[in-house]
Amino acid sequence: MDKRLLFLASGMFALGTDSFVVAGILAPVAASLHISVSLAGQMVTIYALSYALLSPVIAAAAANWPRKQLLLAGLAVFVLGNVITAIAPNIELVLASRFLAGLGAAMFSPTATAAGAALVPAEQRGRALAIVVAGLSSATALGAPLGTYIGGLFDWRATMWFVSAIGALAFIGLATLLPAIPTPPAVSLKRRLEPLGDARVLLTLLTTGLVYSGVFLVYTYISLVFDRATGGNGSVLSALLLTFGVASLAGNLLGGRLTDRFGNRPIINIAIIVLVVDFVLLPWTSASLPTAAVALVVWGVAGWGMIVPQQHRLIGTAPSAAPLLLGLNAMALYIGVSMSGLLGGAVIKLVNAHSLGLVSAVFIGTALFVAEAAQRRIAGSTPPAAAVAG
Repeated sequence: MDKRLLFLASGMFALGTDSFVVAGILAPVAASLHISVSLAGQMVTIYALSYALLSPVIAAAAANWPRKQLLLAGLAVFVLGNVITAIAPNIELVLASRFLAGLGAAMFSPTATAAGAALVPAEQRGRALAIVVAGLSSATALGAPLGTYIGGLFDWRATMWFVSAIGALAFIGLATLLPAIPTPPAVSLKRRLEPLGDARVLLTLLTTGLVYSGVFLVYTYISLVFDRATGGNGSVLSALLLTFGVASLAGNLLGGRLTDRFGNRPIINIAIIVLVVDFVLLPWTSASLPTAAVALVVWGVAGWGMIVPQQHRLIGTAPSAAPLLLGLNAMALYIGVSMSGLLGGAVIKLVNAHSLGLVSAVFIGTALFVAEAAQRRIAGSTPPAAAVAG
């Protein structure tokens, strides 16, 4: 296997781990810094918001940068942000460092996927993209559980050093092995945001934002939601996160296969309905380890099974603008993640963490109506044969 692609994938693995692992260490962070878990949850908010809002800005502003330089600069900023998090004495500096890490992720992630495709012949690009993106998806299955386990074994700062080390390893590998990559044609920020003027695109992106606001409303505070099942044991929590991660990978693969066979509409709608039922039951299923594991498997399969059909729907609206649309979908997802930290913190203060599933179900259920509105717009703007296929 091409080592260059593996180091790109390891960079994506570091970014993904940083996104997901904080949920597993919120309670230790809060105890260490003498703050509430709700405030600690804003670590997720700041990182995700920084990544979401800065990705299109960086892509436009750094359009003329050499690709290798941009990748290495992104990893350097990302590692620096995580090192500062690991040594920060207070929450103010922690939150500032999370913004910095998000900036690094915004510089690296979109560039890495394009670089992976540029490194190989045209007939191997699909495989190359799969390898690079696998780094991000495997962070859910491996990075977050391992980082949570390390945090339980030592402390939460060790988890952040772990993330920093992966990013540094990717930096060294890419600095050594990555050749110069041609700079693609510049695309202005206005052009990148242009698809938002299309109601079909906007409604589809709103679906993504609502679903993943609901999904991450619980995930961000997963250690509190499942505390009755884990008994506060970090090793048990990491095992649950591993279960969730494996189910998420399976859901991603299954979502792609089912979308190819049945089109995107039934897969999106069924996934949303399954998630609503799963989250409505969460106040009860999260109370014991066996039912918690089942709930997480259902959540992982349905939640991550939605990503491919959502991408499929977006690309179908304007195939020639696929890269821009996929970038906007990632932005919508991370905006949803950032909102979850804020909303979840408010719910915990007003009610309790065990009620988060019910609030999540409202967001996800609303997404079903938005998804159907998007489908009606798409069906009304395409020839009948194409509408049936979607």
